[in-house]
Amino acid sequence: MATVPRKIFAGPRLKRLRRERHLTQAAMAAELDVSPSYLNLMERNQRPITVQVLIKLTDAYGIDPRDFMEVEGEHSAGEIEQILADPLFREAGVPRAEVRDAAENSPALVAAMARLYRAYSAARDATEAGAAAGADRDRAEPVLGESPIDRVRAILQEARNHFAELEDAAETFASELSLTGNDLFSALSEQLRARHGIRVRILPLEVMGDRLRWYDHHRRQLMMSEAVEHPGRIFQAAYQLALSQFGDILNGISVRLEPKDDVSRRLLRITLANYFAGALMMPYGRFHEAAELAGYDVELLAARFGASFEQVAHRLTTLARPTARGVPFFLVRVDMAGNVSKRFSSSRFPFANSGGTCPLWNVHATFAEPGRILTQVIELTDGSQWFSIARTVRRSLTPWGALEPRFAIGLGCEIKYARRLVYAKRLDFTALDAALIGINCRLCDRPACPQRAAPPALRPLLVDETMRSISPFTFRDV
Repeated sequence: MATVPRKIFAGPRLKRLRRERHLTQAAMAAELDVSPSYLNLMERNQRPITVQVLIKLTDAYGIDPRDFMEVEGEHSAGEIEQILADPLFREAGVPRAEVRDAAENSPALVAAMARLYRAYSAARDATEAGAAAGADRDRAEPVLGESPIDRVRAILQEARNHFAELEDAAETFASELSLTGNDLFSALSEQLRARHGIRVRILPLEVMGDRLRWYDHHRRQLMMSEAVEHPGRIFQAAYQLALSQFGDILNGISVRLEPKDDVSRRLLRITLANYFAGALMMPYGRFHEAAELAGYDVELLAARFGASFEQVAHRLTTLARPTARGVPFFLVRVDMAGNVSKRFSSSRFPFANSGGTCPLWNVHATFAEPGRILTQVIELTDGSQWFSIARTVRRSLTPWGALEPRFAIGLGCEIKYARRLVYAKRLDFTALDAALIGINCRLCDRPACPQRAAPPALRPLLVDETMRSISPFTFRDV
C-alpha cells in the first residue's frame, strides 16, 4: 500500500522567510506562482505547503526543503519545557500545547526567554558558589549575564554546527597543501615556518608539564607535548594556522554572531579555530564522499584521514552543506560520573541544559568495555527514536602513575537515517527493540524506572509510607 505523503504545515517559518527577504505577500506569491490569498492561508497554517511550492521555494531562495519538513519549533519547545522544569516555575502549570504554540509562532521571543533564563541560571550558580566559598553576599549583587559557554553552545545550535565560510576556506587550503607532496603535519609545520615565522617543536613531557600545547608569542614557537598523539599534533598545528592565517574570517564570524560580550566572542573564536582545524584535516567534499561510501564507519574514516575517533565523530556533526548533506548527527562526550563536557548537533536531539544524561543510555556502559563500539536504539519520552553508537576515547597518552582522564563519546541520529550506517546493517527495522530513556531524571516522566535518581520536575511527588516501588520516587501523572 502506498504511503500517504505527510502534509507540511510550516506557516510561521514561511512568514519568517518572507520577512527576512523583505518581500510583500504579493511579491513572494508571484515568485511561487500562487495567489497572495493562498500564500496568506499557508502562512496561517490553514493550507499545507505543497510539494510544488516547496520546490519553487528551493529554486527561488536556495533553502533546504528538509528545513520545512521538520517539525517547527520542536527544539525550542523542548528548551522551554526544560526551563519550566525549574522550581521557579513549578506553580506556573503551563500546558504543553501552549509551549508548542509559542515555539511555532514566536521563535524569537522563545530564544530571548531561553537566553534570559541562562543568564539567571549563571547568576544563581555564581551566588551559590560564592556562598559555598564564604563570600559576603551583602558586598555586591551578582552580575546577571549568560555563561559564555552556554552562549557559545546556543550559537552553535542556531548554526546547526555548520559554517560555510570556514568549510570553503579549509577545503581550498587543504587542496593547496596537498600539492606539496608532504604529509599534512609536515606541510602545516612548513607553512607556519615559511609564511608566519612560527617554529613547531615537539618537547619532552618534563619540559611541557601539564601543558599539551603552548604558543610562545615572543619566540614564535608552537610547542607540543610528546604526550600528544599524531592526530592531535596535526589538529593543534591546524588550529594555530587558523589563528595566524585565517584570523580575519574567524573575527568576522565571531563579531557577527556575538557582537556584544567579549568573553563569549573570544571563546567563540577559539571554537571556530577548532572547527577550521577539523575541516582542514577532513576536507568537506572528500570526507563527505568517504563517509557515505563507508557507511559512516568512524574507525575506518579515522584511519583514512589520519584522525582520532573523537575528531571524526565531531566532524560528522558538521556535514550540513546544502548541496552535499550528510546524516544529521548529534554528539555528546561524558565522563564516568555522567558529566557532559562536549555536545554538538546538526539534528534536533534535545540536549539537557544542565545535569547529566540518562544512565540507561549505553554510552555509560562503554567504560566497562573500553575501546569497543556499542550500538543501541533509544526512544525518548516524546516517542522519537534514535540510533546511537558509543565508545570510550582518550585525549592523549598518560604517563605511568598519572591520573588518566576517561571519556566516552555518544554519536547518534534519528532512526530514519540509521539504514545509511554500517552499524545498523543487522538492525530489524520492522521490530525495533528500543531502550526507553529520558533526557535526564528531572526531565523524564517515565514511571517505575529503577535507575531514577531524582523525581521529575514537572510532576507532583507522591509520598506513601505504606509502599516501596521499584523506583525511589513516585509521582502523579498530570
